[in-house]
Amino acid sequence: MAQVLLPGPKPPASPSISNLVSTILKVTEDDIVPTLRESGKAGNMPFGAAILSKSNLQPVAVAANNFRKSPLLHGETNCIREFFEIDASKRPDTKDCIFIATHEPCSLCLSGIAWTSFPTVYYLFTYQETHDQLGVGKDIRILEEIFRVPAPSDTEESLRNRPLYNETNKLFTIKPIKQLISEITDEAGKKLAESEMERVKRLWEDLRHGV
Repeated sequence: MAQVLLPGPKPPASPSISNLVSTILKVTEDDIVPTLRESGKAGNMPFGAAILSKSNLQPVAVAANNFRKSPLLHGETNCIREFFEIDASKRPDTKDCIFIATHEPCSLCLSGIAWTSFPTVYYLFTYQETHDQLGVGKDIRILEEIFRVPAPSDTEESLRNRPLYNETNKLFTIKPIKQLISEITDEAGKKLAESEMERVKRLWEDLRHGV
């Protein structure tokens, strides 16, 4: 007799891009920024992260940079640490989560995200914006000095124009929130999301930048 396989439970429907953007910006303002303000009192830089459950887009873990305690506790790595301190029976699988970073992750944090198998990452500020806003450019320098290996055919210009890392790879996909907003098809909704993103970005003007 042939075996009858009953269909399993359907996975939760993916949120619309507009809803995803709105949620990311709300979590950034309501959950990450207050954490950064508190962390900034100890002189830490305003870098933070959050991990959301895909099923309901609720934050599972939120953390700020704590480099005063350890130079390895970046916003992302500190958030990963807090995530795995949650009891395994209550913690979602990483593949069922969305990773949010306030700033484009450095090589350390990109590796941490890859090692822990978070499949999707969004960030607010690019490397260049981080440099212009906070004067921090070591993330770019490390990627260039250690990982950007020239091919025999490379010229100085072609090497300089090569991407610092693969944004879409077999381990994860990462993109700026600005790019996510560009995928909104409704023009009015896109303009509203762009305006909201710029408003949230301005919150960093009042954050202590560390010492």
